[in-house]
Amino acid sequence: MHLRSDLNGTSPLAASAATDSPPSSLQTSKHPGPGFSASAMDILTGERTLSAVLSEHPGELVRTGSPNFVCSVLPSHWRSNKTLPVSFKVVALGEVKDGTKVTLNVGNDENCCGELRNAVTHMKNHVAKFNDLRFVGRSGRGKSFNLTICVQTNPPQVATFQKAIKVTVDGPREPRSKTSKYCPCHSCQE
Repeated sequence: MHLRSDLNGTSPLAASAATDSPPSSLQTSKHPGPGFSASAMDILTGERTLSAVLSEHPGELVRTGSPNFVCSVLPSHWRSNKTLPVSFKVVALGEVKDGTKVTLNVGNDENCCGELRNAVTHMKNHVAKFNDLRFVGRSGRGKSFNLTICVQTNPPQVATFQKAIKVTVDGPREPRSKTSKYCPCHSCQE
């Protein structure tokens, strides 16, 4: 931004906005139109990448709280200390070097730091694959864990997956019937 020397009582920003044209860096053929800045263009490009990745793997990947990462779908309810049906994966949409450490943490308002097993791995080809990930800690009755993904880049990047998974001792089961009456002798049950 260039400021004129003869402001004559006007503010520098108003004077420069009235006389200056947009920087030449924004006047390229890639510029989507008026009202967009270079950072908006980066966001749009990243959004297209995210959409492309999600469409390539329908139903397998979900968005996280960070636009730079997507992760595998988790079951809504799972048994404590049981291996997941498929390996949990975190996919980086931006540049992350191979060998970058990735850690997972879970918690909620009832259990602030749920216990996990095999929750540390390293990036390889923009994918962090967690083999034999186990949720040992329980999320609590009627509660789900929030999953936090920590990628040890410089600066560190953090992605969250809200209400990722409910973990209980017995896992998913049929709800108890509300019509049956309690009978202490168990002789009236068929």
